[in-house]
Amino acid sequence: MEKTYNPKDFEDRLYKEWEESGCFKAVRDDNKIPFTVMMPPPNITGQLHMGHAMDETMQDAVIRFKRMQGYCALWLPGTDHASIATEVKIVEQMKSEGLTKESLGREGFLKRAWAWKDKYAGRIVEQLKKLGSSCDWSRLTFTMDEKCSKAVNEVFVNLYNKGLIYRGSRIINWCPDCKTTLSDVEVEYAEEDGFFWHIKYFVEGEDTFLEVATTRPETMFGDTAVAVNPNDERYKHLIGKKVILPVVNKPIPVVGDEHADMEFGTGVVKITPAHDPNDFEVGLRHNLPLVRVMNDDGTMNANAGKFEGLDRYECRKKLVEELKAGGYLVKIQPHKHNVGHCYRCRATVEPLVSKQWFVKMEKLARPAIDAVTYKKISFVPERFAKIYYNWMENVKDWCISRQLWWGHRIPAWQCEDCGEMTVSETDPTECAHCHS
Repeated sequence: MEKTYNPKDFEDRLYKEWEESGCFKAVRDDNKIPFTVMMPPPNITGQLHMGHAMDETMQDAVIRFKRMQGYCALWLPGTDHASIATEVKIVEQMKSEGLTKESLGREGFLKRAWAWKDKYAGRIVEQLKKLGSSCDWSRLTFTMDEKCSKAVNEVFVNLYNKGLIYRGSRIINWCPDCKTTLSDVEVEYAEEDGFFWHIKYFVEGEDTFLEVATTRPETMFGDTAVAVNPNDERYKHLIGKKVILPVVNKPIPVVGDEHADMEFGTGVVKITPAHDPNDFEVGLRHNLPLVRVMNDDGTMNANAGKFEGLDRYECRKKLVEELKAGGYLVKIQPHKHNVGHCYRCRATVEPLVSKQWFVKMEKLARPAIDAVTYKKISFVPERFAKIYYNWMENVKDWCISRQLWWGHRIPAWQCEDCGEMTVSETDPTECAHCHS
């Protein structure tokens, strides 16, 4: 016997014997209890990492143990198209070649994306086999296989018909670099050193002002109100009056709303419904207009006036200079705060209002909560149930649309004649509303 173990001497040969014997295949047997593990499919973004190695090893141990116990054990393998993650990787590769998505066009880009999939999905499968994973490879699935695409369309249409999917204008997380929406869980927060800029908003027709503190002065072009707490003795007499938006010189109302915290900052908050989720809700309560001030690439739009076309941070710099020169800037206060970043490209995420597709989560969350409450599902360790409850009980409608070329397409078509949407599992031949 050799003194040292050399995996090359044994592992490839043994794995080949296992595969050829068919011992990984799950064949239906009514005399056996079924036990299935659905592999969380690794992204096709490159190769497996140590986290995959640990996770796959644990799954393998469980499935092998169940096989030994006599269960009809199936470990279903697969790979994930990972829309944004893969597209970011491909765009990075193209950039090094002097190419862009736009220069290739949709069809050219997708051709390149499928070639990427063929290369890296195959590598991942080989790595899984190197780990000794006892998967039923005859059932290998890719999340953009035809059967998966059909399932996605079927579920989308089903939920849409039940009123659980809708298209509407709401605050979303926007990545100006990837140029796509992100769900809440795709935004990663990190504490950063920032500033509070304290700005004077003069009361219309008076020589007094409200002092507003903001970490994002460049969004003030979208302010449609300032809010004070209706119980705040310092300011409640101003509710119903107007203040003049600095630089823009536009009157906006003072509203009374519990969102304004009397104990935080000056107790006065600027309300920018098109660029802040809390302000969006305030705007709904007070019927405030939505004024979006940024383009999809993070530059300022026409609502920013002479700052149009500037990058958001360049606009911030020049705007603060103008506020200072005009006597509007009270002070600049250092402030640590959590800033959201795109989980893939790390760009700072911009909250902004946009028309997107959403899943209504409240009705879906309730049965999921009950499943844990009534022990249909259990957490190990149990303490993680608290995190689950906190998440599910506070869940917001889920934005599911993405502005990407790689991935499943939403099965909805807008009529050029009447403007209505037709949602269908297959390509429609006419509008479901005007029949044109």
